[in-house]
Amino acid sequence: MNTLIIILAVLAGIIGIIGSVVPALPGPPLSWIGLLILYLWGSGTNGDGEPMTLKFLAIWLGITIVVTILDYFVPAYFTRLTGGSKLAGRGAIAGLIVGMIFPPVGIILGTLLGAFLAELLFDRKSGVDSAKSAFGALLGFLFGTGIKLIASGIMMYYIIVYLN
Repeated sequence: MNTLIIILAVLAGIIGIIGSVVPALPGPPLSWIGLLILYLWGSGTNGDGEPMTLKFLAIWLGITIVVTILDYFVPAYFTRLTGGSKLAGRGAIAGLIVGMIFPPVGIILGTLLGAFLAELLFDRKSGVDSAKSAFGALLGFLFGTGIKLIASGIMMYYIIVYLN
């Protein structure tokens, strides 16, 4: 297999995993592109000597689409589940962006503080209610990040398997 193809596929997988945590990068779609590169230009097989199939690639495209869409709705769902408003979700995103200066602790604390301060200062909720909303926003962020990491990690596994 061409060395350039291997490098591009592995790089897409690695950047996909990083993108599962960093909000500016689309993690699972980048990991899927690594699989696509191997399907189109690679000649590798899995441990049983079978090449990657179009069905396998299509299934992972479906998983990628579902995970990507869920990532947009899950944080808002968890925030609303704990009594948060749209402001808590926006505050969580703002805190996440600011927190990227000090990853990974800054990302987590930024999400939590952003949602808390948005509810407390702009929606005029009590400290307890603001904390509940912030906790919901944090849980939503962690759940969304978790499903993206799992999907990208499994795709990275298959990228490595199909390098043979």
